[in-house]
Amino acid sequence: MKNFLIYTLATVTGIILASLLFFFIMIGTMGAIIAAGEKPVALSSKNVLVLNAGVPVPDRSNPNPWAGFDFVNLTFSPAPGLYEILNNIKKAESDPKITGILIENGLLPSGWATAGEIREALLKFRESGKFVLAYSDYVLTQEGYYLSTSAGKIYVNPGAMLEFKGLSGEVMFYKDALEKLGVEVQVIRHGKFKGAVEPFILDKLSDENREQIKTYVGSIWNYVLSKISEARNIPAEKLQEIADKLDASSPAEAARYGMVDGLLYRDQLYDSLKILSGLTTDDRIGLVSMSKYTKVPGTLKQTYSKNKIALIFAEGDIVTGKGTETNIGGNHYADIIREQRKDTNVKAIVLRVNSPGGNAVASDIIWRELKLAAEKKPVIVSMGNYAASGGYYISVPATTIFANPVTITGSIGVFGLVPQAGRLLKNKLGINTETVNTNRYADFPSVYRPMTPYEKEVMQKSIENIYSDFTGRVSEGRKMDIQKVLEIAEGRVWDGSNALNRGLVDQFGGLEDAVEYAAKYAGLDKYSVNEYPVVEDPYLKLLSGFSGQLRMRLTSNRLGEAVDLITRLSEMTSVSGIYARMPYLIDIH
Repeated sequence: MKNFLIYTLATVTGIILASLLFFFIMIGTMGAIIAAGEKPVALSSKNVLVLNAGVPVPDRSNPNPWAGFDFVNLTFSPAPGLYEILNNIKKAESDPKITGILIENGLLPSGWATAGEIREALLKFRESGKFVLAYSDYVLTQEGYYLSTSAGKIYVNPGAMLEFKGLSGEVMFYKDALEKLGVEVQVIRHGKFKGAVEPFILDKLSDENREQIKTYVGSIWNYVLSKISEARNIPAEKLQEIADKLDASSPAEAARYGMVDGLLYRDQLYDSLKILSGLTTDDRIGLVSMSKYTKVPGTLKQTYSKNKIALIFAEGDIVTGKGTETNIGGNHYADIIREQRKDTNVKAIVLRVNSPGGNAVASDIIWRELKLAAEKKPVIVSMGNYAASGGYYISVPATTIFANPVTITGSIGVFGLVPQAGRLLKNKLGINTETVNTNRYADFPSVYRPMTPYEKEVMQKSIENIYSDFTGRVSEGRKMDIQKVLEIAEGRVWDGSNALNRGLVDQFGGLEDAVEYAAKYAGLDKYSVNEYPVVEDPYLKLLSGFSGQLRMRLTSNRLGEAVDLITRLSEMTSVSGIYARMPYLIDIH
């Protein structure tokens, strides 16, 4: 018996030690892979820079080392951010080893504003005399086609499909599902256009919400059509007719209308790239990914300057506290802005906003620090796909606001949600609750009972106070009469073009335009751009995030596009309180 216990203990100890050894070897291996990826890359003489356009493009490259790791294939394929892509395109203009750019279209959207910024950068790249070619193997989506019209030539696989049908805005409603569960969502709001609450209380769009969606979706489509018409020399009226009849769904039809330049298989595509690069079809040509090209040293000599521009990326929902790398923590971002305000070497701040809004108090905390910063130095806001509600709230103290014509912004309104799950607990789960209060409303707000009329009055008063603050902030920041603000507020969502006409933004432009404008406004000839929030050390991230990221990546590989829907639905469980946020689950495609 004694020997048995000794052998058992030795076996268990051996398993534990072997597991620990395996874990540290794996971490070391992953660390070595990451470290190798950070080394400078040298290119051969003839290369084509490849832009993967069919994947979601965040404003900033994800600093998490697990974000680009495929746990199934055990490979790293990091997705570059918009700022990295724009810098690479500019760097490639003067790089003699880059002969042109290939747009590889895919299925997943990045957002119309993001596509528009990359499109403008590619058009500027072509001015250098180098080529841009677009190609699609399977499906060329509308957003992908819009981006592809920046290319000199657009080719598709003979068996591919072209999506060209106009835009639609879809809203998902949960009212009936919540009723079946026995959950009532109690809503208090200000703003007749505040569609964010409609999915919880209606089973279809209100007339006001339908009107605003029709307006901004129509405006975005008209802008996209005008750019496609200009690039492909096809009248906008003809493009509308093609979309109405779905006449360009096959490659042959698209080629007949002049929407694409030809049908090629991939081997023919490579031959075309070689010829455009001045090679023969028997030569080899390098295809360089964006993430790899980031590691290639620039050809232009960088001059040192102590003058800095702080580029702050604010992407995701606005939440309380520190937040995470995928959202905007009110206190965390306030701390970052405060540090940049007090740093005398920072001559200007550029805030990149890509947010549908979120917590009203967290938005106000960020607003306060930006207002103080704008009193000391230029604060330039660059709006991405979204800068709505709370995202617009934090933008209004800016010296100047840049937006894209297809940016979704405005949504100046406030709402409060209090779920009431008493029936769910009692009828579905057999759970009863009983409360003992020291005062009449000590348990307010409660998820176990409905609000009384008086409690609704109290909450409405809070909503009205925040709405008054919101419109007042807009009036002050935009130097706009309060009555004019009230006329364009009421929670209404605007596209960038209508926002410019109504004074909500100052001018059209992308992220690079905002940085250049900030430097000019601050009188800087030489400067460096520092990005914030500061990226966490990849090795610490590797250790701290292994298990959670493993589960997330495995789930993503299994569920694909459904992950985004599940993520957004899961956010509903945390929705309670007062919010300045644009409508939920609005997809424009």
